[in-house]
Amino acid sequence: MKFVTKRIHAFLDYPVAIALIVLPFLLGLGDSSPLALQLSVATGIAAFILTLLTDHHLGVLKVISYKMHLVVDFIVAIVFIIAPFAFSFEGIDAYYYWINGIAVLTVVSLHKSEIVV
Repeated sequence: MKFVTKRIHAFLDYPVAIALIVLPFLLGLGDSSPLALQLSVATGIAAFILTLLTDHHLGVLKVISYKMHLVVDFIVAIVFIIAPFAFSFEGIDAYYYWINGIAVLTVVSLHKSEIVV
């Protein structure tokens, strides 16, 4: 059952981007590697910019197609799931990336639009 619409996704994008920037500090990420904190903050900044540039009703410049936005989200989800293994994140650092990666993958997979990856 696919129920995440373009409109719902657009409303989720800005808060998720801000959470990716703020949560690592609130949760104290970086115990197993400073990269655990840095990767989330960098991804949050990139996600905020991506949302500003996406062609949907909350995009500002609308230069990136919505389909491309979904492809980028899919890639980020996979990177987040793999990151703890690739960078030896442990504890909260690993769980943070696995939970976020699975959440993004779930949202993308429940999307009404089809994604070509």
